[in-house]
Amino acid sequence: MYLLRLLCLSFCLGFNPVWASEHDVAVATAHPLATQAGIEILQQGGNAFDAAVAVTAALAVVEPAGSGLGGGGFWLLHQAETNKDIMLDGREMAPGKASADMYLNKQGEFEQSRSLNGPLAAGIPGVPAGIVYLSKHYGKLPLKQSLAPAIRYALEGFAAGQHYTDMARFRLPVLKQYAASRQQFLKDGQVPSAGTIIKQPDLANTLNSIAEQGKAGFYQGEIAERLVQAVQQHGGIWTLDDLQRYEVKLRQPIKGHYQGYTITSATLPSSGGIVMVNALNQLSAFDLADTDITQKRHLVIEAMRRAYRDRSRFLGDADFVAIPDYLTSVDYGKQLSDTIDPVHATPSSDVADKAIEGEDTTHFSILDSQGNRVAATLSVNYPFGSGFVAQGTGVLLNDEMDDFSASSGAANVYGLVGNEANAIAPYKRPLSSMTPTFVENDDELLITGTPGGSRIISMVLLSVLDFVEGKTAQAIVAAPRYHHQYLPDEVQVESVGFSEQELNALKQRGHHINPLSRQYGDMHIIIQDKHNGTLSAASDPRGEGQATVTTLKK
Repeated sequence: MYLLRLLCLSFCLGFNPVWASEHDVAVATAHPLATQAGIEILQQGGNAFDAAVAVTAALAVVEPAGSGLGGGGFWLLHQAETNKDIMLDGREMAPGKASADMYLNKQGEFEQSRSLNGPLAAGIPGVPAGIVYLSKHYGKLPLKQSLAPAIRYALEGFAAGQHYTDMARFRLPVLKQYAASRQQFLKDGQVPSAGTIIKQPDLANTLNSIAEQGKAGFYQGEIAERLVQAVQQHGGIWTLDDLQRYEVKLRQPIKGHYQGYTITSATLPSSGGIVMVNALNQLSAFDLADTDITQKRHLVIEAMRRAYRDRSRFLGDADFVAIPDYLTSVDYGKQLSDTIDPVHATPSSDVADKAIEGEDTTHFSILDSQGNRVAATLSVNYPFGSGFVAQGTGVLLNDEMDDFSASSGAANVYGLVGNEANAIAPYKRPLSSMTPTFVENDDELLITGTPGGSRIISMVLLSVLDFVEGKTAQAIVAAPRYHHQYLPDEVQVESVGFSEQELNALKQRGHHINPLSRQYGDMHIIIQDKHNGTLSAASDPRGEGQATVTTLKK
C-alpha cells in the first residue's frame, strides 16, 4: 500500500504534501504557534518528548478552548532506542469528596449544568504532572527550556483566531460569570474580535512555577493554595490533599492487528483503543477494499454500533472495576461480525438484547530524527472546560466530571451513556474517548488522532481504514466523516461530503441519518515511508492547525 500512497502523493491534483528527506522531523498540531514551539525545541537539540512538552504547554496558552494546565490527557510514546511503546495517563481524577450522586437533585434527577459549569465540575488536573514526567523521564532538555515558548506566548500574547472567538461565544455565559475568566479571555465582558491579542500573565507565572519547581510548582505550595481557595470559594470540593495525591500513571497501550498492520492505541481510562480494535476485529471478517462505498459504510457503521455498545456496558477506570479481557480478542470480534446483517441495519435495541457475554479537545503528532514519536490527545472536555479560572493562577479548570456516568443510563453532554463501571467515586478517573494511535507495518507508519468528544474513536477508525487503503495524509484528514455510537440510534454525517444519493442508499438499508449542520474534528497526522525516511504531514482543513516537516540545522 505504501507504493500506492507514493503514487497518489505524486500525481493527485490539488494536493501539496509536506515532504521531508530521511532523518527529518515532523510536527502537526492544532495551532501554528504550538507547531512552531515544537520545531523550536527540536532545533535546540530536544527530542520528540521535549517537543511534546513544548507543544502541550503552548496549546494550553494559545488554544484554551481545547486543553490546558487545568485539564488532562494521554501521551502515547514510542521510544526508538528501546523500541518500546508506553502511554502516560494524565487523565483527571475525581476529588476525594466526590460521590456517585453529587450531580443529582432532590428528586434523584441528573442536573447536567452542575457537571459542566463552574469548579464543582472539575476533576484534579493531570497535564502539569504529565509534562513534568515526560520531560524528566524521556526528554533531553531541562524542563525550563521546553516550557520557554509557552511562557513567552503567555507574556507577549497571541492573536485570537476565528476558532477562539467561536468557542468563546459558545461559552460566553459561563465565562462572564467568573471575574478571572472574564479578565483572561474576554474584552469588556464580551467576545474579543479576531486578531485581539490575548495576554495571560498569571498563566505565565504558573508555568514559571512548574519550570522552576517541577510537579511541586503546581500541586503544592502557593499555586496549589490559590487553586484550592478559589475552587472552594465558588462551590467546588477540591482539597490540598487531592492535589498532592495526584500522580501520572504508566499504562501498557492497547495492541491490535488489521490487514497486516499493528495498531497501538490508548488504553483505559481511555476507551479509544479498546473500542477501535473491537471494531477493526469485526471488520476483518469483510473485504472492504473490494466493495462499493455504500456497503463499506454500512459495515463500518454496524461495527461502530457494536463496539460503542460494549463501551457503554463494560468500560471504566480499570483501577476500580474489572474489565472483560475478551473485548479486543479476534474471536470476540468474529462473534460480533457474525451478528451483522450485510444488507440491513440492526436496531441498537436488538444489539443490546443480543449481547454476547464473554470541540473541547486537541491532538498533536510528533516524529523526531531518531524515530521517537508522540501521539497526544489532551482535553478540558467542553469548550473552555468549566469556564472557571482560578484567581491568581491563570488556570482554566476542566469539566471532565461530566465524563462519568452521573446515573446509570444517563447521557453526558456528548450523548454517551454509561453504567456502574463508570460511576463517580473518589480518586477515580472518568472514561475517555481520546484515541492517540500508531499504525505500522514494515513499510510505513501512521501517527494519528483528533479531538471531537464521542466522535473521536470513529474518526480515528476512519483514518486507520483510509491509511490501510493507501490514501495520502491530506486525503485522510480531509475525508468526510460519519459516526454511530450505539445510542442514540442514528448515523451522524457531516454537513458536506455526502450526496443525497449516498445518504438515501444508507436510509434504504434501515439507517437513521442525522445530517449535522457543521463539520467536526481537527485531525493532525504524520506518515513515514520506513524505507527511505520520507515524511508527509497534514493538519485538518476544518481547523487552523499547522503541519511542518523540516530539516534540523546541523
